[in-house]
Amino acid sequence: MRFIKSLPGFRRVLLKISLSALVLFAAMVLSTLLINIGIVKGSEKYIYRSAADAPPKTTVLVLGSQIRAGSLSPVLRDRVSGGIELMERGKGRKMLLSGDHGQRYYDEVNTMRLFVLANAPAIAEEDIFMDHAGFSTWDSMYRARDVFQVKDLLIVTQEFHINRAVFIARSLGLEAGGLALNQDRFKGRSLRYWKFREYFARVKAFFFTIVKPKPKYLGDPIPILGDGRQTWI
Repeated sequence: MRFIKSLPGFRRVLLKISLSALVLFAAMVLSTLLINIGIVKGSEKYIYRSAADAPPKTTVLVLGSQIRAGSLSPVLRDRVSGGIELMERGKGRKMLLSGDHGQRYYDEVNTMRLFVLANAPAIAEEDIFMDHAGFSTWDSMYRARDVFQVKDLLIVTQEFHINRAVFIARSLGLEAGGLALNQDRFKGRSLRYWKFREYFARVKAFFFTIVKPKPKYLGDPIPILGDGRQTWI
């Protein structure tokens, strides 16, 4: 402080501003780190690394991801395959496919449904539900609760994403567990980018759990214990 007082007025003010900005930046970095640690540690006990270990729930929720030229991307293929395995093991009674169908020519959910029908004939058609407005993880969980009246579920997604998904679901009052899919085959730049993006997505999710914004679309209830074919459009 004595050093600062000895500086000319303008430089003294500039240094104080710089020090304040540095302290604020350090506080922001620390707070985002603590939020990430809290979300990961707090959700970990509800996450399973194999379908065999997962407890049975009413609903298996598969979160959408990219499709390419009408086909599932590798990330989404793994998610849907994980959901199929849970259903075939009797870990869920109903399957909810939640993704982006916000444009006529971009349709994640029907692409997911067709993959299930082609690869899992043992899953009854009436047990397959589609959420066409799962534009984000937050929207998917909120709509699962308020539109599909889900109370308990197993969420299927990759390791880098599962903690946030389970954290959001439980913050909305859902009895949620998660199947963390192995992501070892996604190496290099893509995986590093997803992990980097997820760091900030967890911070956003934390603030969403405080303000609880409504999703882009809600709508009339479609009970998950009904016939899923009414959602096939």
